[in-house]
Amino acid sequence: MSTRPEVCILPVAGLSTRNLPATKALHKGFLTLHNLPIIQYAVNACKEIGIKEIVFIYSDQSCKHLFETYFSPYPWLENHLKEKNKFDLLKAVQEVIPEGMKFSFAEQSEPKGNGHAILMAKDIVGKRDFIVMWPDDVYVNLKGEGILKQLLNVYEKEGGMVENIMEFPREQMVRYGALIGAVRDGRIVRAKGKIEKPALEDVPSNYASMGPYILPNAIMDILPEVEKGTNGEINLADAMGLAAERGMKLTGVLCDAMRFDCGTNKDLEKANLKLSLMMDPDLRAYCKELLDTMFV
Repeated sequence: MSTRPEVCILPVAGLSTRNLPATKALHKGFLTLHNLPIIQYAVNACKEIGIKEIVFIYSDQSCKHLFETYFSPYPWLENHLKEKNKFDLLKAVQEVIPEGMKFSFAEQSEPKGNGHAILMAKDIVGKRDFIVMWPDDVYVNLKGEGILKQLLNVYEKEGGMVENIMEFPREQMVRYGALIGAVRDGRIVRAKGKIEKPALEDVPSNYASMGPYILPNAIMDILPEVEKGTNGEINLADAMGLAAERGMKLTGVLCDAMRFDCGTNKDLEKANLKLSLMMDPDLRAYCKELLDTMFV
């Protein structure tokens, strides 16, 4: 039986150039999806499974300051909302910081890849197993368990490395990490390894490594051995591939969750439209009326 992870690493370093001009002064984690900053979805997912600590991997002090400010109490604002009887907004502000959750920070001063970013958290993580999430990939399940809970259910049974995966047509697999030697059993896919962004002729399966990931602490010891990938960076996927080669179990889960890609302005625009229409019946009615009048 595996150790239940209590810490999650959220890499937020980088310039977020795909979301300019908004990200010139504001980190993309604070761009909104429906009615919440993108980063809040990751924190809320961690809350659902009882994560005790989140480690933000930041690139510079201005980036760190934004996250420190957002995830710190704001007594003046809370008192103001109480005085104005704005209790719905007060509740929203108070729910930003889950009770008992700690926020820590580690710096990645140079852009050496997502694997290198994870390694920056090694001293904070210590000997604990851990979770990695990409904050601009938001997963929503309106009816059942959240994505981390689904992964945790498998992790507690299987151990090793457990990750969310998705199935794509072969020609799209060149954009993702692909599972090697994949054998499917329902929603579970057991694999012998994975390769990052393979050439089309080398695609080993239609199962793409997407994250989030629940990982054993041993990955922290493997990351320093990883050589730069074809992108010139140290990749977490390559560390997981190396661990699998050495016999560590690798399990993919076809999670029951809807993915909202917020990585570019166009993606975020589409994600906002889709999720907002799903969540808001009044907006659906308004959009139908608008479309009926605009395109007659």
